[in-house]
Amino acid sequence: MKKKHPILPGFIILCLLTAFIFVLSIIINTFVLEDVRWDKADKIALINIEGVITDSRDIIKQITKYKEDSSIKGIVLNINSPGGGVAPSQEIYEEILKLHDKNKKVVASMSSLAASGGYYIACASDKIVANPGTITGSIGVIMTFSNIEELMKKVGMKTEVIKSGKYKDIGSPVRSITDEERDILQGVIDDVYDQFIEAVAKSRNMESERVKELADGRIFSGRQAKEIGLVDELGNLQDAISIITKIVGIKGKPKIIQERKKKGFLFRYLSERFSSILFPDNLYHMNFGIHYLWYY
Repeated sequence: MKKKHPILPGFIILCLLTAFIFVLSIIINTFVLEDVRWDKADKIALINIEGVITDSRDIIKQITKYKEDSSIKGIVLNINSPGGGVAPSQEIYEEILKLHDKNKKVVASMSSLAASGGYYIACASDKIVANPGTITGSIGVIMTFSNIEELMKKVGMKTEVIKSGKYKDIGSPVRSITDEERDILQGVIDDVYDQFIEAVAKSRNMESERVKELADGRIFSGRQAKEIGLVDELGNLQDAISIITKIVGIKGKPKIIQERKKKGFLFRYLSERFSSILFPDNLYHMNFGIHYLWYY
């Protein structure tokens, strides 16, 4: 009797397993995940903005997709963030403003925390909804530098710097900042701070001087923020969805869609845990650059 090739059964099993995974992924994408591509009914899109804002690309990608989708009648920004980098916060803010050109309405729902850059982003929406206990405000700009000069002296180390200009190593961790350098950096901070003030004043229909009175970096509760005009309504995410539903005129309960995760759960979980150990947001990203960020 002719024997079967030993590799053949394994190859057949591998093919069947691959086909099963492929079919299963199609079923999950089609029936389980919330983003139903072929359904053209009027929908509300939910965009989650969570954690320290260090990169705008994923959020902008979602905004751009929903901006061009005629079935998306409104967008809810679910914000739970202490803010982050100035540039990514401004990029997201500007992209949200472009939604108005497509007659897309936007409501911001501020969760536990929507401070500094998180609040900056919310200001691009048509309405801002906050829980009474939401931590918000912290309107301001911050830049931090570490100085290890004394530590290097203790261990007998020193750094030699060759530079093209006297300010090229401004903010170096191996020496103190001079008074002249401090003035330069303060000028940058003041300019970016003015940009924040302008954005809040324009979106909240407030005088710049009034905004400046509130913009000394202090935080507010959601209820306090409503009393001073930084928030429109008190409520949770479901209240924000109800508000946007009424604004865009959808009858009945709206269909809510949101971006699905592209990576497998196990891969995503392990990669997020690994990256958080190597580069934790509060220890790495917050120590470099200029930020709309509440330190907590």
